[in-house]
Amino acid sequence: MKPFLDQNFLLQSKTAEHLYHEYAAGMPIIDYHCHLDPAQIANNINFANLTDIWLRGDHYKWRAMRANGINEQYITGNKTDQEKFEKWAETVPYTLRNPLYHWTHLELQRYFDVHELLSPKTARSIYDECTAKLQTPEYDVQRMIEKMNVEVICTTDDPIDSLEHHQKVKQSGWKVKVFPTFRPDKAMNPDDVSALNDYINKLEAVSDTAINNYSDYLKALKSRHDYFAANGCKVSDHGLEQIYAADYSDHEITTIFNNILSGKPLQPIEALKFRSAMLYEFALWDHEKGWVQQYHLGALRNNNARAHREIGPDTGYDSIGDFSQAQALSRFLNKLDSTNQLAKTIIYNLNPGDNELFATMAGNFNNGTIIGKMQFGSAWWFLDQKQGMTDQINALSSMGLLSKLVGMLTDSRSFMSYPRHEYFRRLLCNLLATDIENGELPNDIEWTGKIVQDICYNNAKNYFDF
Repeated sequence: MKPFLDQNFLLQSKTAEHLYHEYAAGMPIIDYHCHLDPAQIANNINFANLTDIWLRGDHYKWRAMRANGINEQYITGNKTDQEKFEKWAETVPYTLRNPLYHWTHLELQRYFDVHELLSPKTARSIYDECTAKLQTPEYDVQRMIEKMNVEVICTTDDPIDSLEHHQKVKQSGWKVKVFPTFRPDKAMNPDDVSALNDYINKLEAVSDTAINNYSDYLKALKSRHDYFAANGCKVSDHGLEQIYAADYSDHEITTIFNNILSGKPLQPIEALKFRSAMLYEFALWDHEKGWVQQYHLGALRNNNARAHREIGPDTGYDSIGDFSQAQALSRFLNKLDSTNQLAKTIIYNLNPGDNELFATMAGNFNNGTIIGKMQFGSAWWFLDQKQGMTDQINALSSMGLLSKLVGMLTDSRSFMSYPRHEYFRRLLCNLLATDIENGELPNDIEWTGKIVQDICYNNAKNYFDF
């Protein structure tokens, strides 16, 4: 019987151990998509306690606690941080086979050198030990990032964001590069016309542009796109149910935008045309600047109307959706490719039933000019766990070139999520080693090790040109 979470965790053969320890483990991390708060990085804060860094904002844990019958007061409510942590510790033993069980203990080990299992019996001692460490200089945010061998971080930022915190980090001379990512989802969402007009007013202010029509709107957004580029941005991102690629005319979009400015709610077809037009314009700008564009597709958000009303979005009430993806994705990519204006693109799938669809769709638009130009991105959100990662790797291996994958990303709001890169790397090494052990791949460890290092680091380094 193998011990739990030892140095050979997830590595099921000597070949896997060799690939991981000799080739993967030491590679730096390029976290090209996350939701870390740049202000906390720039100000190099120390978190108040273990709950503050670990539970606040983590809807993965919140979902598990609710399933375990924990009252909301101990999750997003007004109970003390210690009380909330104790309820999480009460939940952890019941998370067996949920990735949270692995992540929880990996994070305790890697950040705090705590090897005890978290339970009600150990909750107080672990809380006290980790909280005490969090008060020391070695556990400020920047030292914790350095501890995980992180080289690049790309945060997720709205076009109207000032980017002042990215500027502060750069001016500080800190060795880890922190870049913004252009995420204009709010700018193309007409579901709530009043909210969109509030956004337009804010955009006017930050861009110093009067927005009286659609042309003005594009001009203002383009100025922010340029501003992001001037501040080191090389990546855009969209979190969408599906790609929007309806046919439209310039006259239609002009009329639709005028209706938005007048506060008139849109018909569904009008909203679809508006989203389609905006998404296309953003893609053209990305290509013009040589950026990488990312599309996170397939989440069905805010399913619980009561919870959304009471505690808001991003609180653990989202799920995998079953949207039709292929035709619109094909139309969108083909429209850009037909004029040679398709930027380097990563498409991320949230529905495991669509893995092969995404893997083959990406392959339709490689053109031999850029290595790995079209990427079927690593498993994300509900799928960034053992089975989900394995399925994504297998689909890509079967339908494309795993060797050109740009590797893992955290897609996380937590500064304690970097062991997910380790998790991915261990799974990758074990899968390749299993094929070697089974005679399905040659026993060429040097070459396979090079492929591992490429996937873990080199491919991303070259692809994003960081």
